[in-house]
Amino acid sequence: MENSFKDLAANSNNPKWNNIISRQTPLYSRNIDTRNEFERDYTRIIHSNSYRRLKHKTQVFFSPENDHICTRIEHVTHVDSISYTIANYLGLNTELTKAIAISHDLGHSPFGHNGERILSTLSKKDLGCSFWHEKNGLNFVDNIELLEDNERYRQNLNLTYAVRDGIVSHCGEIDENGIKPRDEFIDLNTYSYPNQFAPYTWEACVVKVSDKISYIGRDIEDAITLGILDNHLSELSNLIFDNTGFSNLNNTNIINYLVSDLCKNSSPEKGICFSDIAFNLMNKIKAFNYEKIYMCDKLQASNRYFELVLTEIYNTLVSCYDGKSFLSSAKNLEKYYPNLSSSFYEFLQLYCKDVNRDELKLRNKILFEDETFNNFCQMILYYISGMTDHFAINIYQEIIGF
Repeated sequence: MENSFKDLAANSNNPKWNNIISRQTPLYSRNIDTRNEFERDYTRIIHSNSYRRLKHKTQVFFSPENDHICTRIEHVTHVDSISYTIANYLGLNTELTKAIAISHDLGHSPFGHNGERILSTLSKKDLGCSFWHEKNGLNFVDNIELLEDNERYRQNLNLTYAVRDGIVSHCGEIDENGIKPRDEFIDLNTYSYPNQFAPYTWEACVVKVSDKISYIGRDIEDAITLGILDNHLSELSNLIFDNTGFSNLNNTNIINYLVSDLCKNSSPEKGICFSDIAFNLMNKIKAFNYEKIYMCDKLQASNRYFELVLTEIYNTLVSCYDGKSFLSSAKNLEKYYPNLSSSFYEFLQLYCKDVNRDELKLRNKILFEDETFNNFCQMILYYISGMTDHFAINIYQEIIGF
């Protein structure tokens, strides 16, 4: 029902409000600033390098020649649009959904979910823990991504708790209906696997569902454009028609059907939910996408290439560790891999203690006081995960070339 969540929105009347807008440290202030807390988060995100790089990161299809195939930055824009529509109808805080939506995939590695799986394999080998983009996104906005303040010093993004929670809680791969927020104000760093906790706000619940609505339809649209589904269109059309009654197969119909159904069926009592028919349809479409799109032969060759690229970059960086300092280790690469060496060195400088922080105009966190091998491996994973697809490939070409 329209505005049925108005009394539960993330605003000053919400009993969670002080927790929702809390930051790890206070933001610098200006004499004049017309933005609220979530608007400040939104602008901090869109001015970050991690956000800019999303336009050169794979959503599903790697390096398409067709400019109209979705990249990661278009995906977060679609999630922003869908979550705004739902939140606005239900009476929730649209500024918060916008900030969560555009930041929810900042932790994605190059080459999409396949890149994520490769980095997770490497992380398990040397660190004994998985790499997953939701937690990496939280680490990026908390520790990695920097912005200049009003004095031109670089600081951490330092987003509100609600946005940080929306990032680490957004996992859209879980098949569940009737999502409700948790009550506990937890330390978000206690997350150890995806979907471990429910989101803290209703707005984050909306983004979590909007993520899935966004990608299942758009991935079909792109696959049709690229000809991958030429032999499966009748099967897909029958699947859609049997459940909805509309015969025209396009992303517009899929999104409109799912969004309308969600708005109609969600309530504070039931949570953010679909009807059984719509929920089953969405899961059937997702299963179809996995079988006919994500696992198709056309994508497997590129997946094998991604593993070569990321594994070789990781192993090259690991091999340069000298047991003394991160910065001297990066210098060990300079003779044969000047681009990799300078890029990694500049990255490490931002987070190491053994630099002149005033000269570099840094006011961010020092990530590791102890420059151990495990910490070095963690920094490598952060560094690689921030790469765009083509930057990673260029570095790989430098490693294998002469």
